[in-house]
Amino acid sequence: MTQDEGTSSKPEAKWRSWRKRRRTVLITGIAGRMGQALARLLHRKVKVIGLDRRPCDALPKDVECYQLDVRRRKAEDVFRRHTIDALIHLNIMYNPRRSAREHQEFNFLGTRKTLDLCHAHGVGKVVMLSSANVYGAAPTNDQFLTEEAPLMGGADAGTNWVRHLIAIDMYCSSFFWRHPEIETVILRPVHILGEVGSVASNYLRLPYSPTVLGYDPMVQVVHRDDVLSAIELALKPGIRGVYNLAGPGAVPLSRLLQLAGKRTVPVPEPLLRGLQGVLWRTKHAFPTQQIDHIKYVCMVDDSRARTHMRYAPRHDLEATLTAATQL
Repeated sequence: MTQDEGTSSKPEAKWRSWRKRRRTVLITGIAGRMGQALARLLHRKVKVIGLDRRPCDALPKDVECYQLDVRRRKAEDVFRRHTIDALIHLNIMYNPRRSAREHQEFNFLGTRKTLDLCHAHGVGKVVMLSSANVYGAAPTNDQFLTEEAPLMGGADAGTNWVRHLIAIDMYCSSFFWRHPEIETVILRPVHILGEVGSVASNYLRLPYSPTVLGYDPMVQVVHRDDVLSAIELALKPGIRGVYNLAGPGAVPLSRLLQLAGKRTVPVPEPLLRGLQGVLWRTKHAFPTQQIDHIKYVCMVDDSRARTHMRYAPRHDLEATLTAATQL
């Protein structure tokens, strides 16, 4: 997206008039940890509706939740029953243990069906949570990647979940251009730490901290609650486009692990990949595809979000790392 994404020249009429009544926001994937936390953040400010194929437990009482698979025909009844002003799409599988086919069917087909329903039923705003992982960690990366950087995260990772996340991200980008009447926002946060099952949080919860011998890349992390605040900011009328989200600042991986109180174990890369492959099958490691992220740099420039959305992370590095131990 190369046009000015900070403002919308012709936002959908229904979305422009939200101040005249209480907005209705539909959250897909609301049963996940991010979805539950987002519902608790928003439910007193807007009417929140949830959609998830998992049981919708631990939600505020005023949140109406539908246990449905968005790919099924009955999901359209939710859009018919409610006047939905905005949709927040969190219904994306981030599970390296699942097959490529499962990711394709659930993530891409589910996202396509969700966006089709938004277009068919006049939803004025769509917010999709992607990841800075789509850029990929590589020795040729710029120090700070902008939103125009190529999405190379799946170049050497086979048929893993990152490749399908890139496909979803690119599909949402095309939706942005095909339906300019809908304010579409794509958020690409760096490694999220907190009460989430992210690869970065799982890495910091390991009893050891393996690193690649001879490498100490600069890394960025962001607190889960700062990402939730950014999602809320993205709901404002006029905000549209792609936005990177970073946290309190970049630090070397060795310093990050030191501040987290972890003891590092430098391992030669071939040995590390072999060990991780074995340990991954016993659920005591992180995916071998993510080794590049503790070897090469993958940092983003989030100045666009800070300028257009007035985004600013509230949690410092210490608070963000403390959140990494929570689950």
